[in-house]
Formats: sequence, C-alpha cells, structure tokens
Amino acid sequence: MSKQPRGLGKGLGALIPTGPIVDPSMAAPAPSPAEAGLRPVEGAYFQEIDVEAISPNPRQPREVFDDDRLEELAASIKEVGLLQPVVVRAIGDGRYELIMGERRWRASRIAGMDHVPAIVRSTQDDEMLREALIENLQREQLNSLEEAAAYRQLLDDFGATHEVLAQKVGRSRSHITNTLRLLNLPPNVQLRVAAGLISAGHARALLTLDDATAMERLANRIVAEGLSVRTVEEIVALGEATAGPAPRKPRAKKPTAPALRHLADRLSDHFETRVKVDLGSRKGRIVVEFSTIDDLERIIGTMAPEAANSMRGLDGE
Repeated sequence: MSKQPRGLGKGLGALIPTGPIVDPSMAAPAPSPAEAGLRPVEGAYFQEIDVEAISPNPRQPREVFDDDRLEELAASIKEVGLLQPVVVRAIGDGRYELIMGERRWRASRIAGMDHVPAIVRSTQDDEMLREALIENLQREQLNSLEEAAAYRQLLDDFGATHEVLAQKVGRSRSHITNTLRLLNLPPNVQLRVAAGLISAGHARALLTLDDATAMERLANRIVAEGLSVRTVEEIVALGEATAGPAPRKPRAKKPTAPALRHLADRLSDHFETRVKVDLGSRKGRIVVEFSTIDDLERIIGTMAPEAANSMRGLDGE
C-alpha cells in the first residue's frame, strides 16, 4: 500500500489530545492537552490506526454503499487526505471496531491508505464527546478546510445543528454554512485553500461556478496572476471562467457609479453574501445571492425576521 496523503490536518482529530500510537516509529512525542491548548476529552483520544486493524460494525444498519460515490471519495482522499476521522472503539489485541465512518473507512482502503485518523472512544456518551469537541473547536486555530471538515463531522456523526455550532463556537450561522461549502470544491482547489494560496472569499466566488474544470482553471489563474476576490467575482459574472480556448471579445460593461458600488459593498458585508445594485434610466434593482435554502433563510432573517419565521422547516432541519 502507498503512504498516507499528508498536508491538511485532521479536522476533529486536531481537537483531541493524541493517545497511544499503534506503530511507534511513525509518531512524534505527543503534546499534552495543556500544551495543545485543548481541554482533555474524557473517554476519547486521537490516534492514527492501521486500516486493516479496523473491522466494520456488525450492527451497522447501512448495508449498501454506492460504488461510484465511494470511488469519488477515494479520489478526493488520494488528493487531499482524510479530513474527517473515523470513530472507533478498541476491542483488544490491537484491533478496533467502527462506531462511525464506515464509508470513509471503505474509501480510504480503496485509496490505498496505510493508516486512517481515528477518534478512539471508550465512553458511550455521544453528547459528552460532541460538547467537548465543540468546546475545543473554539480553542484550536484550524485552517478553513479543517474547520469545514470539523463542522461537517459534528453535523453528520454527532447530531449537532447549525444553530448549536454557531452559538457554541461564537460564529454566525452564515459563517458555518459558507465554511461548509468549501468541501464542495474540487480536491486540488481545496489544497490551494488549505495552503493559503486562495482565500475563503476566492473560494466562495469559485463555488458559484457549476463546472469543476472551470473552478480549477480559475483557481490556477488566481494563484498565477494574484487576482483579487472582486476580480474573480467579475470574471465569474461575465462568464469568462467557463469560456473555451477560442478568443472572445470582452463584453461591454456599463460603468457603475461609485456611490452604488459603495452601497453594494456595504450590503454585501451586512448580509455576508454578494449583493449587486443596478440603476437604469427609469428603475433599479438589488440582487442578493444565496447558496442554499438555509442561507436564504438566514438572509431573510436579517432583512425581515417575521418573514423568516414563516420559512422555518423548508431546509429540513
């Protein structure tokens, strides 16, 4: 098997003090919880475990795994690594049984990983573990991709909600939603975000594109040409990111009054999304972009809280 991909950290694994290592040769001395700035997580620790030392949970209700989806996840793991650790319990003789994350474990085997990041849990109290992880998420400085992976695993594996995460980590609900969207980027674009070559603002602009190839092409331009977020937004709005190799004549762009641009910038900051303000000869319009029903509900809640109340339940939360 090939070596495990490295480079982006381990999502929730970064929030848990390191425990025993199966293979001492692969471990550096583990920092204490105090040195790591983390609260000790009772009944759980982080460890990298041999893939073949893990057995699936025989009580797993899910029996069918989509092969195509597994291959897609395996390809992402090869490129980026596994950001969301599996959750296991020790069953003796150096072996472990899966509690959560069988799909991630299966995809890691397909990707040829020797070891997978894992949360080794002895406690049966999911809520206690979830609360400790959320508390440590406030303390540890993660990169954008690690943060997104931690949010996703807390939502999927530990039954947290957007509201709970927002309150516990001191972030807005829109921040949670926008950070989670980074996981929709193609793997090699995620690498650039994690490395700090592309900002979260750049990433949000890229995510308005439907085509992964176009995202990758524009991401390469951002790095090579040092494009600003505003420039990237304009490229996307003009459709230049999806244009083929044939030269195309730039579309004439109507100049925007400085006052309108300033107003659009203020509204974008206020609603934490892109806002466009256009003024014609007889009337004008304001366009407020949103990514999901959850994001739309958040924006409407900012504009008109009474209207947002009537939308509760549309996103299935």
